[in-house]
This record gives sequence, C-alpha cells and structure tokens, in this order.
Amino acid sequence: MKRGKKYKESAKLVDRLKLYDPTEALELVQKTAKAKFDETVEAHIRLGVDSRHADQQVRGAVVLPHGTGKTARVLVFAKGEKATEAEQNGADYVGAEDLVAKIQNENWFEFDVVVATPDMMGVVGRLGKILGPKGLMPNPKAGTVTMDVAKAIKDIKAGKIEYRLDKTNIIHCPIGKVSFGTEKLSDNFRVLIGAIIKAKPAAAKGQYLKSVVVTSTMGPGIKMNPQRVTE
Repeated sequence: MKRGKKYKESAKLVDRLKLYDPTEALELVQKTAKAKFDETVEAHIRLGVDSRHADQQVRGAVVLPHGTGKTARVLVFAKGEKATEAEQNGADYVGAEDLVAKIQNENWFEFDVVVATPDMMGVVGRLGKILGPKGLMPNPKAGTVTMDVAKAIKDIKAGKIEYRLDKTNIIHCPIGKVSFGTEKLSDNFRVLIGAIIKAKPAAAKGQYLKSVVVTSTMGPGIKMNPQRVTE
C-alpha cells in the first residue's frame, strides 16, 4: 500500500515497538493527524476471546461523555403512537414497510443507526442480509430494539456508540475528533474500555485485552500498553 508524504512524516513520530501510556498515545495521535479536516480518532481493541463461540461474544453500547463529534442520523421502524413519539423526539426518519422497500429497492442508506420497536422486528428482519453486514441491524443488547424509542434516540444523539467484535476478535470504535483534545478523548476512551471490560464473557480465559491501538483517520496506528489502559 502506497503511503503519502504526510503519513510518512507522521509515522516518524511513532515508535512502532513502544507500548505507550494511554495519555501519551492520545497526545501523539493528535500530533500525527495532518489532514486538512478534523480527523476522527478510533480505538481498535483486540480481545482474548473467540467470536465464533456464542458464549464469547462481546457486544453492547455505551454513551461517550463527550459524544463522537458527529451527530448520528437515526432511522426508527415504528407504527402508531411509537412512530409519533419517534418523530417528536428527533428521529431523522420514521416508517415501517415503506422504508424496508426503500432500502431494498433504492439501496438507500441515508442513516447511521437503526432503532426498532419489538413488534416491528418481523418486518425489519427482511433486511437482515442488507443491514447485518453493515452492522446496522437493531439489537436488544445495543438498546436499539426497544419500546422506549425516545430514550434510544436521545442516547444516540448524545453520542451513544455500539461496540462489537469483528471476525478477527477486534472491536473498532470512534472515540471522538482530534479537535477534542487529550482530556475529552481520554474521558471517552476510559468509558469505552470500562464498558468492554465489564462485558467480559465468563468463558474468556487468559489475557482479555490483547492489544489496544489508537489512530486518526489518516494517521498511523499507535500502540497502547494494555496493562495501563484501566488506570
């Protein structure tokens, strides 16, 4: 993969063999962000679990204290009173079968998070093969299958993010923007790590946090010391 000049300059600032303390890593991630736009800072956390086993899944949602720096567009599948409640509480799109058809026929994806009331899951289930691979399928563990649509929308707009393992046992999550500064990024990171540690499956054996890497959108990865992230 060919890297640009700015990336190479940023990479020189990072000691690839060093495991940085969390604060140091987050300070460095800001220095290595050289793009003209406000880059997103992401955490990539490899866990000592096997996602192929149902009893070793790690999945949930957490509200970052300072949000992600991006306001999520929320699509709600609901009918009747719950649809009205969703509209009144700031949902960007509300509908039922009509929106299922729009997604299926028009390849429409003008939304970031999908919320559904439990009675709508039969309808939403038709989109499983489309929403599933994109990580957009509503899920009770993430609080996106709920009768309390008002709270779900409020939390998502406040900076609620979902975390889940990919096939390689890594969780990828945004923890804010470079412009947040070290303190806010640290607060968000601590809340995310705390939630992931709390979600540790009973079946997980050995070292749970295998590796933690932070990176900005266009910058190099910076390794954190997994032993120090909970301090």
